[in-house]
Amino acid sequence: MSGIKIGIIGGSGVYKIEGIEVTKEHKVTTPYGSPSSEIIEANLNGNSFYFIPRHGKTHSFTPSEVNYQANIFALKELGVEYIISVSAVGSLKEEFPPASFVIPDQFIDWTKGKRERTFFGNGIVGHVSTANPVDLDLHKMLVETCKEAGVKHGASGSYICIEGPQFSSRAESNIYRGFGASVIGMTNVPEAYLAKEAGIAYATIAMVTDYDCWKEEHCTLEEIMKVMAANNASAHAVLKLLIPKLTKNPFKVKKENTFAVMSKPEKLSQEQTHILEVLLR
Repeated sequence: MSGIKIGIIGGSGVYKIEGIEVTKEHKVTTPYGSPSSEIIEANLNGNSFYFIPRHGKTHSFTPSEVNYQANIFALKELGVEYIISVSAVGSLKEEFPPASFVIPDQFIDWTKGKRERTFFGNGIVGHVSTANPVDLDLHKMLVETCKEAGVKHGASGSYICIEGPQFSSRAESNIYRGFGASVIGMTNVPEAYLAKEAGIAYATIAMVTDYDCWKEEHCTLEEIMKVMAANNASAHAVLKLLIPKLTKNPFKVKKENTFAVMSKPEKLSQEQTHILEVLLR
C-alpha cells in the first residue's frame, strides 16, 4: 500500500497533460481477471494518484468487453478510496450542448446483461444500496471544481447507460428523453455500482460530445474532433484543480458495504475471504 487514495478512470489524454509525471506502472492480478491495463501511478505537483484507461492503452475493449470488476477491484486493492470517472456522452437535453460537462447524481441501467455487474455471487451473498450511486461529497467537490475552472456544466442529472457498441435509434433516444435522462453513455454501469460494493466514493465527469440522435443536427467529423479536444482540455483543467484539493482535504467515505454481506465467514473459501477482506477494508 502506497497511501495513494485517488483513482482516475478515463482515456489516455488524462495523463498526457503538462505537469503530470508518470512514475510507475502496477501490474495487478485480481480474482476477476486482468484490468484493462497496468495501473498507472502518476504525480501532479507532489500529489500522487492512480490512473487506468478504461478501454485499454490502445482502446481495444468495447464498453461491453471492459472488465469492470477487475478495474475496480485492482484500484481498491491498491488502497484507492475515491474514484473520478471521465466519460464521453451524448446529450439528451437542449440545455447541455456539446463541449459542456454534466456531473450526474443518478444512473439508469439500460444494459442488456452482457456485463458482470457485481462482486457478489458464487458463494458470497451480499446486497448494497445504490439509491445514491454517486458519492454526494465527491459530487459536490466536482461541481465546485468545474465552476472554479470556468467549465460550463450541469450540476446534476441522470446518466442512462446502454449496452453499445451501437448508438441509439431515434425512437430509443426519444424514450430515454421521456425517462428524464440528461446524458447517454456506455460505460458508467456497472462501474459505479461496483465502486459502491467496494466501499469507494465514486463520481463522474460526463463530457458532452454531441446531441444524441433525437436532435436532427448534422455534425462533421472535424466538428466532433474539435469538441473532443475542447473537452479534454477542460477535463485536464478540472483534474489539475481537483487532485490537489482532494489530496489535501480528504473526507471520510460513507461505506454502504459494511453490513452488506450475509454469508457466514466460516463457510467461505480462502479466495472468497480474500475478496471480502479487500472489498470491506
